[in-house]
Amino acid sequence: MMSLMQFEKRIGMRFKGLSRLKRPEPLRIALGNLPQHIVMATYAKDKAFKISELVGSIFEQSYEWYGFTLADKERPECIVDIGLPRNDLNLRDYTTIGSARIAEFEEMLPKDVIINGWIHSHGALNYRHFSDTDKRNHLTVLDFVAARTRRPLAKEEIVIQDLVLLEKDRFVAEDLRKGSVSLITDGPITEAKVMETVYGSFCFSIVIGDGGWHKQEIYYRETAILSGRTTVTSKAADIEFVDTGRLLTKIDASALRDEVEEKIQPNTNPPVETMERM
Repeated sequence: MMSLMQFEKRIGMRFKGLSRLKRPEPLRIALGNLPQHIVMATYAKDKAFKISELVGSIFEQSYEWYGFTLADKERPECIVDIGLPRNDLNLRDYTTIGSARIAEFEEMLPKDVIINGWIHSHGALNYRHFSDTDKRNHLTVLDFVAARTRRPLAKEEIVIQDLVLLEKDRFVAEDLRKGSVSLITDGPITEAKVMETVYGSFCFSIVIGDGGWHKQEIYYRETAILSGRTTVTSKAADIEFVDTGRLLTKIDASALRDEVEEKIQPNTNPPVETMERM
């Protein structure tokens, strides 16, 4: 006869074995991908650092500023230009983005140009990474540009517990009480998978400093079209500078100076509530 100790040991081993069992991963079929590094025209890079230089020379102090990275609509992965909107607020170590400013700026863009991210400067600060404020700004930009950079990434299985398969015109109301989901078909079937499209979007983020340094991140959003499941992730990214044949000329620099004077708004005496957010 089995002793109580032997029985408990056998039952324990059985449950331990069950705990190692994993539910099969849902089927996922790839349809596309999102950029894993940033491609940026040398012209756009030179323009960004020129803006920082002009901010310092015009206002005689280093301030943070932000702009938008721009791309051709047909090639959203490549940054070809920097757009400078009217900044809401510029401080020595803080800048903020408002969604209204993004919409306002986009209305002025040609139809074949889109915003694919944002860029900002930390000025003379030796703060060579993204701050919590930067992350909030990035999510604001991602919310806006996601529809512009969206593409189908995959078909993914929706795992349905108690899926009931019914045939058209051959079921009764009582059959609908069974299971959690009913799939009604026009012919007899014995097995079915429900596959939903997963769309992916991306948004670039670049921070630069007066010393010539730069850091980059890419934010991603995946949204499942039926279940509504949404995930947002981010990663540090390498950057590749490419020559598109466009150069930053003296005429460009002169026009950019006027733009900086108009759109950058330094505040040397911010209210207390603004300082508390820094």
